[in-house]
Amino acid sequence: MRPPPDAEPEGPDMQDFLAAIEIDATIAFSRTVTESDISLFAGISGDFARNHIDEAYMRGTPFGGRIAHGLLLLGYTSRASTLMCEACLKGSDAFVPLALGFDRVRFLRPVRIGETITIRYAIEGVDVARGRVTSAVTIENEAAEPVLAATHIVKWVPA
Repeated sequence: MRPPPDAEPEGPDMQDFLAAIEIDATIAFSRTVTESDISLFAGISGDFARNHIDEAYMRGTPFGGRIAHGLLLLGYTSRASTLMCEACLKGSDAFVPLALGFDRVRFLRPVRIGETITIRYAIEGVDVARGRVTSAVTIENEAAEPVLAATHIVKWVPA
């Protein structure tokens, strides 16, 4: 049963929640890409391409060894999204974030096993009317060179 149109809404207001999200808020963390990460991702995804699993073959290529799956790298950004959404919620359980997807995903450089990468997730825009937040997602290697860039779109809905 719906409340009458003139009834006061219960709980926090979605527009107020979205308007309070800080543009340029950033989450960043680093992690080392391991052989286990690549092996597990190959098993889960079914992507057993030689450039990910055949070290002997890849040693003879310009890459000098195996490289991480691009989608594995993109998967690391899921943690950043979760951390950012939790920071936006500030302990509230009134809203639920739903990932709508990524735009313009670019894999810019290869990442080798043993490299430490830094994942950054920065809020770029808030569309209050549509309940959407867009964020710049980047990954850099140890030399601070970009290896991945994308835009992530999150839709917020009432819980």
